[in-house]
Amino acid sequence: MKKPLVVLTGPTAVGKTKASIGLAKAIGGEIISADSMQIYKHMDIGSAKIRQDEMQGIPHYLVDELEPWEEFHVVRFQQMAKKAMEKIYSHHHIPIIVGGTGFYIQALLYDIDFSENDGDLSYRHELEEYARTYGNEKLHERLLDVDPNAAKEIHANNVKRVIRALEFYYQTGERISEHNEKERQKESPYCFKYFVLNDDRQNLYHRIDQRVDQMLQDGLVEEVAHLKEMGCTREMVSMQGLGYKEILDYLEGACSIEEAIYKIKRDTRHFAKRQLTWFKRERQVSWINKKDYNYDEEKILHEMIKSLEGVIC
Repeated sequence: MKKPLVVLTGPTAVGKTKASIGLAKAIGGEIISADSMQIYKHMDIGSAKIRQDEMQGIPHYLVDELEPWEEFHVVRFQQMAKKAMEKIYSHHHIPIIVGGTGFYIQALLYDIDFSENDGDLSYRHELEEYARTYGNEKLHERLLDVDPNAAKEIHANNVKRVIRALEFYYQTGERISEHNEKERQKESPYCFKYFVLNDDRQNLYHRIDQRVDQMLQDGLVEEVAHLKEMGCTREMVSMQGLGYKEILDYLEGACSIEEAIYKIKRDTRHFAKRQLTWFKRERQVSWINKKDYNYDEEKILHEMIKSLEGVIC
């Protein structure tokens, strides 16, 4: 029998954290974060990391587990999430994957093989140097030449994934977009339910703006300054996260604080839009539009629990 797995995702600032706690309490769940930033210690404000009191006693995994200078990527996420799932199943509880990184969720849900090659890294280093010298857009153009579909899917600023796609083509002669499409057709090894929490676009954008303002009030500038003092640089994967790279620009005199705030809000809205585009492509997804339930959290929770019949036996 396939083991049960619940996914609760949605665009940034939609309210996943609060909804996930209610769901975990109702079904006997433990939460695994599918967020590329909450994994890092010392990065609490800019990542909108769940606080200890917000957890309400629900165990959380892949939160505060790595130092900012450590690399975190989809393959490492898969490994760490699977280990967490084994622990949760041993407690006779249900793993609930919560977060907005659709690529990570897909990798876990369908056990996608990325054919990670830990051998010759010379080409990867060459591409990293190319990006530093000529910029992200020029590197992205190289991907556009060999794999237009991957280039359309991967944002130019996501240098890590652009490099991985180019490296995959270099190593195998196969486009990573075609490889991933084949992997997506695999049957999931889990008995799963995949919820996407969504909201009216304008309301979502308003929540994003409010969240950024709150982050500034809570001390985002001071948090980034502290990370800088710790030796964190913009080359690190962690410091390329939304909110961190813009405040770093401000601290280094590349822009004013007003420009930095404007960029964070604008780019977070763009990010939310890309997240929704990703979720719309996924299979077997249950959309929960908050507006349809008059923003009543109890009704939303009841709907999710009702639709879990057959997944949780």
